[in-house]
Formats: sequence, structure tokens, C-alpha cells
Amino acid sequence: MTRWTMTGVLLTTALAGPLSMPAHSAPASAPASLYAPSALVMTTGHGEKAATTAPERAVTVNCAYTTSGTHPDPRQACADLDRVNGDLDRLATLRGNAAGQPCTREYRPIVVTVEGVWRGTRINYEHTFANPCIKETQGAAAFAF
Repeated sequence: MTRWTMTGVLLTTALAGPLSMPAHSAPASAPASLYAPSALVMTTGHGEKAATTAPERAVTVNCAYTTSGTHPDPRQACADLDRVNGDLDRLATLRGNAAGQPCTREYRPIVVTVEGVWRGTRINYEHTFANPCIKETQGAAAFAF
């Protein structure tokens, strides 16, 4: 229940935050109607399943007209999402181990969830990595938070 509450609050903030500005403060060159909404809440926590794992970190990413959010690198996260056209299964192995960083074979699972809207389509995604090192070396920059 905590995960849903936190996700709802973060997603509401991400989507409604820009809408709560007075009309005169909106940029004149931002035709919001031309862009489908893309606002996501990403969480991570140690465990095998999101249902039994307490979120340890949560970030937001807004990729509509401009990139924003609490993600450490929202621009790169949005670029990763664009590169795979929102296919989060491909995103989980996008980067590969390009740095050649060796990872131990310990099993300390870490689950990543992504919930929200990508280009007007509702997203509810979960992926479990065997350990944090594998998440960092195989997961895309979008999962580096």
C-alpha cells in the first residue's frame, strides 16, 4: 500500500505540478497539446518482487516538452526511453557491460519499478536484477538512481 501511495503522490506532483502555474507564467512557445504526456515514477529497493519490497529510492522523470524530474540525469533517462521507444524490457539491458566492470555472482536482488505514462500510454513495469552491480552495468542510465 505504501508503494501505491508514494507512486500516486509522486505521479500527481509530476503531472499536476506544471499545470498548477498561473496561465500567464506558461512559456508562449510550449504548445502542450502537441506532446503526449510522459511522466514516470521510478523506484528501487532490495528484494525479488515489488509487492514484497519496500521502496528505498524513488525519482520522477518528465519527458514531455522539456525534460525534468528528480532523477539524477533526467535528460539521459528520457534519451534512453526514446532510444527504445518506451520498451522497458529492452531498456533493462540497453547499456550492457561496456565499461568491462566485473560483478560478483552474489545474489542480492534489487527490483526496479516504473509507473506512469509514456507518450500517452500507461506503464506499470517491474524488473529484478541479481545485484546492484548488475543493475548499474546492464541497466540503462535511466535506472541509475
